[in-house]
Amino acid sequence: MNNRSVYIAATSHYSGKSLVSLGILQMVMRRTPNIGYFRPIIDDLEEGIKDNHIETILSYFALNESYEEAYAFTKSEIVDYQNNGQLDEAYDIIIQKYKALEDKFDFVLIDGTDLSAESTSLDYDLNVIIAKSLHIPVILVVNDSFKTSHDLSKNISLEVNNFLKKDNKVIAIIVNKATKPQDEIIAKYKEHSTDDSILFSVIPNDQPLSFPTLKEVANALGAKVLYGEDNLDHPIRKFIIGGMQLSHFMNYIEEDCVIVVPGDRSDLIAGALLSNLANFKRVTGVILTVGMNPDETIMKLIEGAKVNLPILLVDSGTFETAAITADIRSTLYPESVVKIKRCIDLFEEHVNVPELDKKISSFKIGGITPKMFQYNLLKEAKAARKHIVLPEGGDERILRAASMLADDEIVNITILGKQEEIIQKVNQLGLSWNEKYISVLDNTNNDKIEDYANTLYQLRKDKGMEYAQAKDLMLDASYFGTMMVYKGDADGMVSGAQNTTAHTIRPALQFVKTQPKIKTVSSVFFMLLQDRVLVYGDCAVVPNPTSEQLADIAISSAQTAKAFGIEPKIAMLSYSSGNSGEGAEVDKVRKATERVKSLCPDLLVEGPIQYDAAVVPSVGSSKMPGSLVAGQANVLIFPDLNTGNNTYKAVQRESGGLALGPVLQGLRKPINDLSRGAKIEDIYNTVVITAIQAANNK
Repeated sequence: MNNRSVYIAATSHYSGKSLVSLGILQMVMRRTPNIGYFRPIIDDLEEGIKDNHIETILSYFALNESYEEAYAFTKSEIVDYQNNGQLDEAYDIIIQKYKALEDKFDFVLIDGTDLSAESTSLDYDLNVIIAKSLHIPVILVVNDSFKTSHDLSKNISLEVNNFLKKDNKVIAIIVNKATKPQDEIIAKYKEHSTDDSILFSVIPNDQPLSFPTLKEVANALGAKVLYGEDNLDHPIRKFIIGGMQLSHFMNYIEEDCVIVVPGDRSDLIAGALLSNLANFKRVTGVILTVGMNPDETIMKLIEGAKVNLPILLVDSGTFETAAITADIRSTLYPESVVKIKRCIDLFEEHVNVPELDKKISSFKIGGITPKMFQYNLLKEAKAARKHIVLPEGGDERILRAASMLADDEIVNITILGKQEEIIQKVNQLGLSWNEKYISVLDNTNNDKIEDYANTLYQLRKDKGMEYAQAKDLMLDASYFGTMMVYKGDADGMVSGAQNTTAHTIRPALQFVKTQPKIKTVSSVFFMLLQDRVLVYGDCAVVPNPTSEQLADIAISSAQTAKAFGIEPKIAMLSYSSGNSGEGAEVDKVRKATERVKSLCPDLLVEGPIQYDAAVVPSVGSSKMPGSLVAGQANVLIFPDLNTGNNTYKAVQRESGGLALGPVLQGLRKPINDLSRGAKIEDIYNTVVITAIQAANNK
């Protein structure tokens, strides 16, 4: 899948990241005018004040996007989520906001978290974690604030590794505000870099961009604007304190300076006016201190001069005011058109724009992150709005999961059981119960039993089943629920919280049957690990598969992976890799691999192969060089149930990952089994997966 976004991450404070964002947006807009902008986390702001970066981007590029769409949280809100142990929930919301923009626009630029001198470890980690969760390419922006080019290049290597070790892909590094020779910086970087694929650029420091405007000064000082309110956007090169006689003071006036004087220095105010009238040296503005207005004569002079010289009034003293202005750092805002254009010009002058554009547009998204996988599950299930039957209405966990699914408007649910008993239990548990999405059906007393029993009898009479036996079986919730799916009265079934796997699957094997060309019903688990999603099969159904059954399991698992957005690369696991081992078990896997290749030549499959060679790139390239699967497998087929079941449980416990399943595969219609120790979350996820299987069912 081609890439449609990029993540801009700063590695330190005052990096000039805005310049890079402006340059990239201008670059992308030339080929893709329908673009969006997103800041996952913005700085805390006073009530009624909007984020300046967002306002500037939306205004300058006239993006078809509201301010509220352009960000997810403030920094203090994220800290609250962290303190409450809910960071994962915050990341889920960030993904939802981003995906909403992705659905709306052809390209989305993500502007990462701003860093400051007071940033915490969380602030530094956020960019790494969010970029990883969104699974998009990263451009690092590094401020040249180091004494030597050697120190700068070492820092770049550390920052790149910080992203890479979390499975992020860095496609470009831009050193901004460079004060050292560009050739020197590039040479030192090449000494430390081991990845020639990363585009490296250096943008020199442009001093005028760091000059604040009078508007920024007025905001920082809380100044009252007496005159020139429409002329505050000129940059300020220097502040000059007026503390001498006019004749000497005029020698110190410089172009684009601001004069800081007490309001009673009428002579210096008049000198500033005269300097502008005579085109001597243009004074950008005057700041009057200690809350003192000029006397009436000077006020008339200002009004009559008509030079539109901005004059600000502050309550602070002259030297206190000067100290505050010295710490003001310039930023961009919507009216800074001259500065914005200068930023774009610098970017295009010093960055290989065609090469960067090519890297962004041609980036291939090679996998899916766990958070994105979970987001896609909910989105697809909600869009499909399938009807799922839950036969075990007497189980509290089933009722709680059904309540949550209805609240989230994911699926329509039928719960089997007696209406009065279930509603009584729902009330006792204090659950919300949205009857728009949940219905209760008594499988022992309803008008469908006769029809269902006759259908089962017709399907099984050749196997010796009597009608009375079929009618008795319809009183069993598992048989009734399965028949609902078979007859099309429900799209799928989830059971097993109280019943055994055999009890759940038996009715499906008897009359739902398997898909064409598939003889084996099997299962997979979706293993949501820290940085990837793997598909494990079979870990729940077939104890000791033959080579033909292993091939069936592999093909079914590949189909399941595709249905859930994973492009399958299949590893047929064994205790040896390639031709290094012999024995009946290895031969079984080898035969199964050849059968998969014969039946489905379009599938990427490797086997026999050991687990480490299948998932670790360095081991895979060493043991099976040239393989398209080794080191990057995402569908892992175990040789037997003993190995598969123990492996999935060991990986789940030791890695802290989430195992979704078992997901049954090979049936004509989706029936899924739960562990009797299933948690509410497991039931919720299994229903969601079943709904997607139903949506993909052909």
